Amino acid sequence: MTEWNKKRKVMRRYDYSAFVYDTQYLGEQEAKIKVALSELKLKKDSLVLDVGCGTGLLFPHIAEDTDLLVSIDFSSNILKQARKRAKQYSNVAILRADADFLPFPDKIFNVVFAITLLQNMPDPLHGLIEIKRVAQSKATVIATGLRRGVSKEEFAQLLEKAGFEISIVKADEQLKGYVAICVARNS
Repeated sequence: MTEWNKKRKVMRRYDYSAFVYDTQYLGEQEAKIKVALSELKLKKDSLVLDVGCGTGLLFPHIAEDTDLLVSIDFSSNILKQARKRAKQYSNVAILRADADFLPFPDKIFNVVFAITLLQNMPDPLHGLIEIKRVAQSKATVIATGLRRGVSKEEFAQLLEKAGFEISIVKADEQLKGYVAICVARNS
């Protein structure tokens, strides 16, 4: 299966599940967000990117604590749900985009979230390198990965190979995976 066919399959899955996504995954996603935010101090002037934003579950947690939250996903139905959630915030921008080809200049974001993204990418390393490209030097990057099929060590190696310094990797039963807090190492 080609990379594009894999992406189309993921896109269709999220297009079909968009209207029940929160019911199905809210608890798991909230747990990941809370772990990430317990280790992160957002500055009011931060420019934040939420890659693979889904239905916008991150918005209520950080929108009021940051200057601008830019959120992308490539599922049109998921983005319809995210736009509904974003209506209450004046500083949330939502774009349809592919995480492998982010439509932003180099080194622009202070903080990048990639929650429940990597397992949906045909080549997670490529996606992480693209995230690193748009992250400022020493930007904080929060990435999650499922435990199913990958060990904590393999997850950490993937992040390091992409050019991130890992400060924390957390895992527990409620998370169903790993939450990594990283720093982008850009030259």
